[in-house]
Amino acid sequence: MSTANPPSPGGGTKGTVLWAILVTGLASFMAGLDNLVIITALPTIKDELGGSLSDLEWTVNAYTLSFAVLMMFGAALGDRFGRRRVFGLGLLLFTAASAAAALAPGVGELIAARAVQGAGAAIIMPLSVTLLTVAVPPEKRGSALGIWGAINGLSIAAGPLVGGAVVEHLSWQWIFWLNVPIGLALAPLAFRKLGESRITDSRLDAVGTVLSGVGLFGIVL
Repeated sequence: MSTANPPSPGGGTKGTVLWAILVTGLASFMAGLDNLVIITALPTIKDELGGSLSDLEWTVNAYTLSFAVLMMFGAALGDRFGRRRVFGLGLLLFTAASAAAALAPGVGELIAARAVQGAGAAIIMPLSVTLLTVAVPPEKRGSALGIWGAINGLSIAAGPLVGGAVVEHLSWQWIFWLNVPIGLALAPLAFRKLGESRITDSRLDAVGTVLSGVGLFGIVL
């Protein structure tokens, strides 16, 4: 029977808990915000990059689909190779995709960058919950997960509002540029402040992963 490795020494202290809430909360907020942050910027992006609004809707759909399809796979990678390690790599992937989206010369490139962003978010979101659970003592997990849930809910609701404000006062590219310094700051913090955990003797179920991904793709699409 597979069991998770215990948290690193010092796990469960007040400082560890606060760092875990901060890192996982900010990471999940960033990933949740980018789900819908681009919606209010679509008319401006259309004027600059061209394409129809139906084409630009795929800047939202590509993120949502890759996020939904790859979430179970992202969690499985963390279970096998180490949740902190994979979480940090997911942050870096999301950050690089954000920069690519900001630099996109056309609609096709923007859609591709958004799909990669969604893949990064599919790693960040499930592993942020697991890492937070490992870092927090059992008696405090309810409160910690409640805070995480509130942050995540706020990010979804704030997405269109933040996107509109950024486009009005800066430019649509800054919707994505804002992620870059945040992601570059959070990745090393994750490696330094979060404990590593994994499921020993875990293996990837390739067939199950593909079947679940295809099923989720059909449902979400």
